[in-house]
Amino acid sequence: MVAALIPQPGDSSRYLVQQRLPGGSRALLWEFPGGKVESGETDEAALARECREELDVELAVGRRLWEGKHTYPDLTVELVLYACRWVSGEPKPLGAHALRFLTPPEMTALPFCEADIPLLEDLVAGRMELSR
Repeated sequence: MVAALIPQPGDSSRYLVQQRLPGGSRALLWEFPGGKVESGETDEAALARECREELDVELAVGRRLWEGKHTYPDLTVELVLYACRWVSGEPKPLGAHALRFLTPPEMTALPFCEADIPLLEDLVAGRMELSR
């Protein structure tokens, strides 16, 4: 699985997060935008495709910022976070229940998917080198 850290245009302290759709696995929990990497696809291509399909935005995918692994009762997720830059489009919740731009401390008040919690903790604690 790949995820995007997308800063809000004009406010690099806020990042886009999305709430999962009701009715599915981990319904209504929050996560960073992204999704599955298809066979034969690079992480970067998958992330750009997922954000196009689910948010209707074009991204420039940058460097890898974080990676981790989490085992749920029904699956194991290997999650990789990439720095991304907005290129075009306005975000729409096509594959999400809701979207928000929040600071990392604000995100901690939301119920996040378990796989995203270590990522969020590292982001809040400043353990990721975001500017480079």
